[in-house]
Amino acid sequence: MSVRATGASRADLVADTALALLAERGMRGLTHRAVDEAAGLPQGSTSNLARTRLALLELAVRRLADREARVLARHETPDPEAGPDAVADGLALAAHRSLTRNRDLTLARYELALEATRRPELRRHFDAAGARFRDQLTGLVTAMGSTDPARHALSLLAWLDGLLFSCVAGSFTAQAPSLDAVRAGLRELLDGMLGR
Repeated sequence: MSVRATGASRADLVADTALALLAERGMRGLTHRAVDEAAGLPQGSTSNLARTRLALLELAVRRLADREARVLARHETPDPEAGPDAVADGLALAAHRSLTRNRDLTLARYELALEATRRPELRRHFDAAGARFRDQLTGLVTAMGSTDPARHALSLLAWLDGLLFSCVAGSFTAQAPSLDAVRAGLRELLDGMLGR
């Protein structure tokens, strides 16, 4: 496995490789040595950048948040002023990409989320990284006229996370639903929340 990207900083290369290893091998397969080997770096390079396992995990969490924030291009971001259909379209596109071309990122996120349940010091970083997305969802439902933005954002996040987990982990199906199916589910949820 080689994830070397042209122009990527060494920190990005190490973090991207850590995320790829998490998706491929799980938490047990993530070691400093494994990152060095998979990234094609001299032995000890990852340790020089992230001395401890926690530092390596924190680096991976930050990179994960950055990469997930770029799943949609700026012009694809849901716009509440364009109406519920446009919001459902944007959220569905992000979810569908997380199930298809960014599936490995989604797998890595679940590995990190589970590890964060056992390591409070990692939980702080994981929650801080996720706050950006939670805040965006809360702002989105607020702008759409939600009467209870915090509760509605949680419902929306739970639905999206449930869909991703059930398809990526295969608890419902290992096959990604179509973009149209994801959009229809989101539209139903938004209509119910917003009383439309």
